Amino acid sequence: MDEEYDVIVLGTGLKECILSGLLSVDGLKVLHMDRNDYYGGESTSLNLNQLWKRFRSGDKPPEKLGASREYNVDMIPKFMMANGALVRILIHTNVTKYLNFKAVDGSFVYNKGKVHKVPANDVEALKSPLMGLFEKRRARKFFIYVQDYDEKDPKSHEGLDLNKVKARDVISKYGLDDNTVDFIGHALALYLDENYLDEPALDFVKRMKLYAESLARFQGGSPYIYPLYGLGELPQAFARLSAVYGGTYMLCKPECKVEFDADGKAFGVTSEGETAKCKKVVCDPSYLPNKVTKIGKVARAICIMSHPIPNTHDSHSVQVILPQKQLKRKSDMYLFCCSYSHNVAPKGKYIAFVTTEAETDDPQTELKPGIDLLGPVDEIFFDTYDRYKPTNQYEVDNCFISTSYDATTHFETTVQDVIQMYSKITGKVL
Repeated sequence: MDEEYDVIVLGTGLKECILSGLLSVDGLKVLHMDRNDYYGGESTSLNLNQLWKRFRSGDKPPEKLGASREYNVDMIPKFMMANGALVRILIHTNVTKYLNFKAVDGSFVYNKGKVHKVPANDVEALKSPLMGLFEKRRARKFFIYVQDYDEKDPKSHEGLDLNKVKARDVISKYGLDDNTVDFIGHALALYLDENYLDEPALDFVKRMKLYAESLARFQGGSPYIYPLYGLGELPQAFARLSAVYGGTYMLCKPECKVEFDADGKAFGVTSEGETAKCKKVVCDPSYLPNKVTKIGKVARAICIMSHPIPNTHDSHSVQVILPQKQLKRKSDMYLFCCSYSHNVAPKGKYIAFVTTEAETDDPQTELKPGIDLLGPVDEIFFDTYDRYKPTNQYEVDNCFISTSYDATTHFETTVQDVIQMYSKITGKVL
């Protein structure tokens, strides 16, 4: 412990593990510590016994659910965009050799009380009841514009400077109706609210392109992929990567206390009476609670089922986005479903999550619109957790704190946080 490190990372959540892997590959000397005896922190995966212990202390899971060890229930369930930033990081660091991925069967959107598949090709688009015939023509013109758009080629811009023009104005140029905008903004561009409409349209168009590129990558029914055996595999894969490049790991380290000098700069971490020195500290919000502020709360239901979600073409893995407007809410709701086909449950069993940003103190009532879409469930657990973001100045105190995980069932916001943290820590662009 009495060595000096470039970086000490506290907590083995997914973000922290990705960063320790990337920093080790960069040649930095990394020490990674966690107070828990398992990898994953908040983003761990639990077997059935662990799930019962966490939510129903003392009870034992019923035998009809099958063997405990066959379950891998993600505590922060998210799918990955097949061409997204996280996949690029996995390929860049060669972590793919530790993992096996499988395409997700379908992506769906809730519209006017029904669940509709997000079209994955021209044939599906023509048949889709999401739009009328004339609206489909208008939407097709818009999609062609997005597909052909190239930042470096002014000919493809159709006279629009997307660094200045608002997303709202690009959409109105193509005359798309509110329903279509709702579907495009939330199910394709994956925005969490309507604020993007009044921001420059470049990010909006880039997100649409990412969706299309991810869809094309595996020729599947959705743009998403997901690792076999659940997301708990990801932190461990990045931990292996860090170890290969000389990173040191210590689990079960109680009371990891960050030490500060007279100027308020972090210079080390003390655990069990020993202090390891470092130049920088990276951690999740739980390790420096006085340097973060609460920004919200996620409500979720975890459901074990014996059937796929109805009206999703019997998909074994699926995401359903319920845009806020459809539910008259401030934030979207997300359904995530995985099953034995991704090795996260015994044969015939499905695990579904309903998550949203909590807007009341009654998560059960709030999540009802999503739970109603699931059909009968064998077991259901309700849970809420607070979300935090850092308030410190990392230039002053050398502390780099991640933001808590949000309610989304895709990784785009998570990876943005990792990329920004990496740049702040190293001064380099990933």
